[in-house]
Amino acid sequence: MDLKRKLARLGGVGPGGKPGAKPSPAPRTPEEETVSVAPAVEVPPKQEEAPPAEVPRNEPDPRVVALRRMLGDWAERRGAAVGRRGTSAVPPPGPLPAEPRSTPHGVVHVAERVLPPDHHHGNAPLAEALDVESPLVASLALQPGLAGVDFRRMLFLDTETTGLAGGTGTVPFLVGLAWFEGRSLRVHQLFLRKLGEEAPMLRVLAERMAESSCLVTFNGKSFDWPLLRTRFVLNRVTPPSELPHLDLLHCARRVFKYRGSGTRLVHLEEQVLGYHRVGDVDGSLIPDLYFRFLRGADGSALTPVLEHNANDLLLLAALLGVLVRRFRASGTEGKDPRDLLGFAGVALRARDYERAHAFARAAAAGDGGAVGVEALALASRLSRRVGDDQTAAANLQRALESARADQAAPLHLSLAKLYEHDLKDLPRALHHARLASPAESADALRRRIERLERKLSRMSREYTLDFGAAPPRSVS
Repeated sequence: MDLKRKLARLGGVGPGGKPGAKPSPAPRTPEEETVSVAPAVEVPPKQEEAPPAEVPRNEPDPRVVALRRMLGDWAERRGAAVGRRGTSAVPPPGPLPAEPRSTPHGVVHVAERVLPPDHHHGNAPLAEALDVESPLVASLALQPGLAGVDFRRMLFLDTETTGLAGGTGTVPFLVGLAWFEGRSLRVHQLFLRKLGEEAPMLRVLAERMAESSCLVTFNGKSFDWPLLRTRFVLNRVTPPSELPHLDLLHCARRVFKYRGSGTRLVHLEEQVLGYHRVGDVDGSLIPDLYFRFLRGADGSALTPVLEHNANDLLLLAALLGVLVRRFRASGTEGKDPRDLLGFAGVALRARDYERAHAFARAAAAGDGGAVGVEALALASRLSRRVGDDQTAAANLQRALESARADQAAPLHLSLAKLYEHDLKDLPRALHHARLASPAESADALRRRIERLERKLSRMSREYTLDFGAAPPRSVS
């Protein structure tokens, strides 16, 4: 039972929210007002009693007062919390920032703008996304199927929804689309003016997808596209054919994972592109703003929502261009060693070993700390892959000089393997194996050390029989 219902009960509110009335005595007639006098009977005098204390009937119940105070405090706290979330500023009255357009499928509300070829989002030109090479995008995304895609016909997609309830409870009321026309970017936003009227909007989306070569989203594989596909089915609209899908969230996670600040879209926008949004609406407030509009609120309150969605679309184009440009540069562009190490890991997974080695060397040269240690370890693996064992060992030794305690054990283990199997330096291999205990299980490490000791013992006996040979050198 909530506070309002408790207050109603304590205040004497009856069923239906009306005060429960007590039956009042019927009015008396003039005849009833006449007092009849009975025969005088002598009654013994009574001892006079003090009149009962009169109970005040107009003072409110203390419990009602306490509940009213609690309701007032709650309302005040709620208002303060909403103000902190950024809804205190009331937008000036105005029309809905989307105009109705007649289509063969019905009326669709659209907001549209065209950005010129020289438009930048932060420090990144939008048109740079047109210059990406599909093989590089395929390697960056670890999706070989993207190697043959014509990215001049890509479609950027981002949705704003009624919440994250999932299933049939979530409705995309704003579908943001963007595509290139020449080197200009057209931003085309489809707005759902009323729930239950999705079919025309979905058919327009299907037509645009049929003209596109691929989708580019941010978390669209897990959220936007599955949600839209569900809405097609629920509205009995034929879904469009599946397009190749580039989800930049996965690319960003691999490349920027060493930054430690997460991969939220707004964070990447500020840190990678240098773009800071002013007056941007918080994403958690967007569903409430839409529901207020459905209940009759001013349509202009949704202007920040459409601006938020448009900025997300511009960010997709800008981020794609920046990622591919830096990946193409192979470490010669970009100053942050953390990103260079991220690109090195992506190139390694894509089996582009030359590019991975270039990124690893650049990251190691730019950082003398934990990132540099990991970059040297990766460079060592790549040198060993091409048979350059001496360089591989030198990189690991350099990494040990600045490694943290938790990084040292894996480096010792790598050196033990390298010296035993490739460089055939058993004393050094045994030395590093004895320092690799946290990096390998106790049984495996014990077997490794025992094997190295047996090999050294056998070599020592062989040297003893061969009087002209020098004993194996020892490593401190």
